[in-house]
Amino acid sequence: MLMRHIVLFRRKGEVAKDAALEKALTQRMALLGAQIPAIQGWKFAANELSRPICWDYVLEAEVADAKALDAYLFHPLHQALVADLKPYFEWAAVDYTT
Repeated sequence: MLMRHIVLFRRKGEVAKDAALEKALTQRMALLGAQIPAIQGWKFAANELSRPICWDYVLEAEVADAKALDAYLFHPLHQALVADLKPYFEWAAVDYTT
């Protein structure tokens, strides 16, 4: 069994769209999975349809267990990215065992 970590991201409503910043942040998100040893699977994608219910991006990570998830969540590279994401994006997460 693995633990799956799903995160949805969208630009905060009160924040003006900044295409260059958003591209830089999403590129960092896309590459982070290869930089943290605890991560066994990593998918990052942009939403393709324009519907009011949709968020802008989805991240799917797979790790061995809750301990490995903590290793990822508290990894310095992840913490640095979170600090840079906070002013621009809001997010929602779900963690579950497969």
